[in-house]
Amino acid sequence: MKTYIRFATLAVSVIACAASANAATCQVVAAAGDGPSKEVATFMAAHGLENLIDHKGLKGQGPIKTKCVPGAVLTECTSQQKACK
Repeated sequence: MKTYIRFATLAVSVIACAASANAATCQVVAAAGDGPSKEVATFMAAHGLENLIDHKGLKGQGPIKTKCVPGAVLTECTSQQKACK
């Protein structure tokens, strides 16, 4: 019985370590872009994000989330995406 408990404890520890190691290789990456219109600002933010993810040696996962705020002259957009190795 003690052997079974030790094995179960070891198995749980290994799974927990593997899960934390996998989670550590992912991060949320964000980039901003601005332009005279929302379309241009979104384009600049999305491509800046793509370049930043590529430069870090990561691969984007999931959808790109973009938020835009109109300014006095230019619109500023921020795009973010989860990226993993």
